[in-house]
Amino acid sequence: MADRSFNPFEMAQKQFDAVAEKLRLDEGTRELLRFPLREYHFSIPVKMDDGTTKVFRGFRVQHNDARGPAKGGIRFHPQETADTVRALSMWMTWKCAVVDIPLGGGKGGVICDPHNLSSREQEGICRGWVRQVAKNVGPLSDVPAPDVMTSGQHMLWMLDEYEAIRGEKMPGFITGKPLGMGGSQGRTEATGYGCIYTLREALSLLGIDIANTTASVQGFGNVAQYAVQLYHQYGGRVICVSCWDQQDQTSYSYRKMDGIDLDFLRSITDRFGGIDKRKAQEAGYELLPAEAWIEQEVDVLIPAAIENQINGETVKQIKDSVKVIVEGANGPTTLEADAVIRQKGIFIIPDFLANAGGVTCSYFEQVQCNMNFYWEKDEVLQRLDQKMTSAFHAVAALAKKRNEYMRDAAYMISIQRVAEACRMRGWI
Repeated sequence: MADRSFNPFEMAQKQFDAVAEKLRLDEGTRELLRFPLREYHFSIPVKMDDGTTKVFRGFRVQHNDARGPAKGGIRFHPQETADTVRALSMWMTWKCAVVDIPLGGGKGGVICDPHNLSSREQEGICRGWVRQVAKNVGPLSDVPAPDVMTSGQHMLWMLDEYEAIRGEKMPGFITGKPLGMGGSQGRTEATGYGCIYTLREALSLLGIDIANTTASVQGFGNVAQYAVQLYHQYGGRVICVSCWDQQDQTSYSYRKMDGIDLDFLRSITDRFGGIDKRKAQEAGYELLPAEAWIEQEVDVLIPAAIENQINGETVKQIKDSVKVIVEGANGPTTLEADAVIRQKGIFIIPDFLANAGGVTCSYFEQVQCNMNFYWEKDEVLQRLDQKMTSAFHAVAALAKKRNEYMRDAAYMISIQRVAEACRMRGWI
């Protein structure tokens, strides 16, 4: 559970400020990039199944679009806040820039809990969200996508509503759609696979054979599952995963020292990434407290859940055996924890580089939709691997050249690219 006193937008701004100082950015550029260009807050009235009307709060934040249309997912979460969406939109700007795709940063959200909503009620929220921002989003201005607790079905409802409003077919309006309805091959795997492509390169750089490593993962949603899948294909062994339990309203870690069975765990996992703890225990998995994932004697930690999970307290539990942290989630590490990780000498692959596979494949989907020509899965994944590998080595090379922390090097590349686009447009 995230600390509600934690403000992710303040953290995102502090991260930016530290790098802006290193880059000696002028005050005008700093002021422009510290805040979103524009944001929309709105109410979404939905007729519920019991006949009552419930009003949900929705958001869309466009942080920067100097390099191209804003790009970013839409979250459905009961603890969603405007500041979370602002932070995520800023991180999307840096994410698109670090992998050098021609998009800016945006993010959306609705304060709701899909666990407690029927399919029809969720459809009402999706269509209502689009109706509120249809004039401010589109394939050439702002392209949404799935995020926490949203899926391809949600995107399709949103696309259908948008096309009904516009009166034309515009599949490039939104990404993460189902296959056969404008979706891209490889999109489901992209974020998790992207994490492991960068991990593969990091371990190679450190002279470590990935096949001889072990990992512990926080989360068991889409990102975590596909990260585990590819990591296993490379010969690595995941011994622990952590996930939210809807019934108990808490998280647990599931450990098996000889390695988890991904196929089995998937077979007992609900659509929100929650593992059936009874069946897991019957199969020999140890049921451990939520934070146990971070306490494991492993080579690699992969936080792939939500923000603020490696903080001033939990960072103390990281074992000396850990050599690499791959941030599959957005903003999982606080500034306080980051300082400790840096001091420990752990190689970190920062979130907006590690999990950029999702937005990269979303960009591929957008390109395919606009061309009305779709690529085979192998081609998508090959292009994704090339993009992620190239981006990783650009950041690693700068980090080595300037003796910088990997997170700072990634920020330096991203912020320089966005600032330069703003300058060339004459905004600053």
